[in-house]
Amino acid sequence: MDLGLAGKTALVTGASAGIGRGIALALAAEGVRLAVTARRRERLESLAQEAGAQMAIIECDFMQEDAPRRIADAALRALGAVDILVNNAGGSRPFKIDASEAQWEEAITLNFTRQRQLAHALLGQMVARKWGRIVNITGKSEPEGVNGAFAAKAAMHAWAKGLSREVGKHGITVNSIPPGRILSEQIERNYTPEYRKWQSEHEIPVGEYGKPADIANLVCFLASPRARYITGAVIPVDGGLRRYQF
Repeated sequence: MDLGLAGKTALVTGASAGIGRGIALALAAEGVRLAVTARRRERLESLAQEAGAQMAIIECDFMQEDAPRRIADAALRALGAVDILVNNAGGSRPFKIDASEAQWEEAITLNFTRQRQLAHALLGQMVARKWGRIVNITGKSEPEGVNGAFAAKAAMHAWAKGLSREVGKHGITVNSIPPGRILSEQIERNYTPEYRKWQSEHEIPVGEYGKPADIANLVCFLASPRARYITGAVIPVDGGLRRYQF
């Protein structure tokens, strides 16, 4: 299927590894011109080499207060316009119940505030051109305990739904994808091979952990003109792991 993405432009955050890298590779394969950002420049340069495509590389610490504006400005200078924003930066933050305010502030900033700020920094030019796609890589809604990232991702879902209602009339869609167990450096670091095997056999209906490409395939579709009537949605890609109905 021709998704009609050739010639579009996209900004992908957290693109140096794992899901973000997979998304950038998939979009590049569809002919999208890319700006990619993360803290590790050498990883981004390796990404561009692997994709065989020219990419605008924006090395930036997402936690810096001015990061959203600097990233948006750099992407616009490099690409001329940003049609597609993929909010992928973030990370799990499991806490004890006596976690400090500083821990909570860091978790919410990394996993919600910066994404919201970056989207709003790019919305004006999307509205002006009457077309845009915002795709948020979020998280599950079944926390095992207190985790700052889960709280932030719930905020992302609520914000994205509300925003979708405001910008739909301008040809802009806003959707969220909570991944399941997707193989990455972080997954391999946090879960033993034995646990991954047990979970694949006992908790994941399709019987295996996913790959970054499994997320990237949906991102490409949601970013395309063919997905014009899908907005405000939260679509898990988890092999059936989650037990909620929708």
